Amino acid sequence: MSYRVPFIDPREHYRRIKTEIDFAITDTLAKGDLVLRQQLRDFEKNLAEFVGVKYAVGVNSCYHALHFSLLAAGVGPGDEVITVGHTFVATVSAIVHTGAKPVLVDVSDDYNMAPDKFEAAVTPRTKAVIPVHLNGRVCDMDGVMAVAKKRGLAVIEDAAQALGATFRGKKAGSFGLAGCFSFYPFKSLGGLGDGGAVTTDDPVVARFATLVRFNGEDRQTGEFHYHGYTALLDNVQASVLDVKLRHLPNWIEHRRKIAGLYREGLEGVESLNLPHFSGDQYFDSYQNYVIRTQRRDELRQYLKDQGVETLVHWAKPMWEHKALALEDPGLPETESICREVISLPMSAETTPEHVKITVGCIRDFFASHPTALKTASAD
Repeated sequence: MSYRVPFIDPREHYRRIKTEIDFAITDTLAKGDLVLRQQLRDFEKNLAEFVGVKYAVGVNSCYHALHFSLLAAGVGPGDEVITVGHTFVATVSAIVHTGAKPVLVDVSDDYNMAPDKFEAAVTPRTKAVIPVHLNGRVCDMDGVMAVAKKRGLAVIEDAAQALGATFRGKKAGSFGLAGCFSFYPFKSLGGLGDGGAVTTDDPVVARFATLVRFNGEDRQTGEFHYHGYTALLDNVQASVLDVKLRHLPNWIEHRRKIAGLYREGLEGVESLNLPHFSGDQYFDSYQNYVIRTQRRDELRQYLKDQGVETLVHWAKPMWEHKALALEDPGLPETESICREVISLPMSAETTPEHVKITVGCIRDFFASHPTALKTASAD
């Protein structure tokens, strides 16, 4: 189906920086730099500087970044790791694959970890916590770090959706023992395929991730230090990501402007909750623009019929996928979120005209469904 308002537009994204991308690829290939070459080292250096840490290690997905960070923190069988129930399943899979037990807690109204719920879930077996910075908003890291310090827990940030977002001027991925990023093509910094990175100030974590991502081998000496993985960020991907990283600050500012236009257009629609939360200490990057309504499914179908593409992230809680064999943690806010959230078109290529069309369609939907205005979304 062809949408008049696409959720994202990868063709337009490529067209705008085609010359830079093409040069990065052809230059890398012409030099024969395919695996673990200068382009990767350059990107890692530039990413570390952007995040505000000493080290960045390129891997082939955020899942691997999470898994390696947990292993570096010493997480293993018999341990527990706390994270939120409202996240992509890979966050939990990374815990499961260490042999540890995932302990899921509920989120606050900004979809992020509530520090008090995190603290209430700590047991003598808790080894680490994974706060998930969702939709381009950093968690309350004052609260998370305070609990972690008091309880002696490692903090591994799932910052897959929050590159460039800050809390009190400090960027996502720079608070804990390690930060974990995704360069899946539809992220604000996306590659031509999957990719990820670990960011850290800890040289031990950086070296572990560097070795374990490439079969456990120290490429300088040829010595194998671990039974590792094949999870290196490819050189061509690194060269493309390094180009895009230079554009990222401008893309984030554009997303924030688009979010402002959505806010102006949708304020006053009583049945909607908009993703504009209080707190001057936050700088949100709007990886996603997520609205919330009890009539989500009807609204989404209406928008599709009008040619507006949307997404729903995780339409049912992950523990309802029986094959995952997860206990039902009883998280009412997460369950409500799964029924009510919808992500509107948001990218570096989303235009004010796209916003105008989308806003108009949403207002038209609620005008033709007046009973929706009598029931506010869940508090």
